[in-house]
Amino acid sequence: MAEYKIILFDLDGTLSDPKEGITKSVQYALEKMDIVEPDTDRLETFIGPPLQVSFAEYYGFDEKESIRAIDFYRERFKEKGMFENVLYPNISLLLEALKESGFVLVVATSKPTIFAEQIIKYFELEEYFQLIVGSNLDGTRSSKTEIIQYILDNYTDFNRRDFVMIGDRKHDIIGAKNTGIDSIGVTYGYGSQEEIRDAEPTYIISSVDDLMGLLLASRV
Repeated sequence: MAEYKIILFDLDGTLSDPKEGITKSVQYALEKMDIVEPDTDRLETFIGPPLQVSFAEYYGFDEKESIRAIDFYRERFKEKGMFENVLYPNISLLLEALKESGFVLVVATSKPTIFAEQIIKYFELEEYFQLIVGSNLDGTRSSKTEIIQYILDNYTDFNRRDFVMIGDRKHDIIGAKNTGIDSIGVTYGYGSQEEIRDAEPTYIISSVDDLMGLLLASRV
């Protein structure tokens, strides 16, 4: 296994389970757009990808409609949705062990940076992350490729082989491939095993404990 130095973590579906907050906020936005969706389980597909992509893909919204829907989504998400969220078991232990082992840890999320920072603070994880990078509120820098490239541009003293991206959706794996770094697909989040497998990450991991074992093995 490669000896990585900088570990990029997706947020939703990788560090935390945000289902309640995201799906209820999407449900709220749809109601404002005169669409009733009583089953929040059907909205799990919104966890991970940029919102404008999901609203267009699953509800056929054009650009203006997507912008309106995202504004409605954020009304609820800012008030309560971002805190309807729980860490996956042993995430704090994982981050502590990685930091103590000398890894540089970075959050790489399609969620707006301002929200990601508040969520990391809410979970009291700020001490573990050197950098938190997400999208901009105006919708720019929303693809995982752009986000990863922004991070790489902030660590120019390192080689591409020093980085690894960890995420639960194909967008994380594709972003890593597009920027020339390794990736770890985790199957405990919201991407199906088929989705992760088809994206062809460098490694596939099924639990936080196994993720810790894989990453720390390079430091033994």
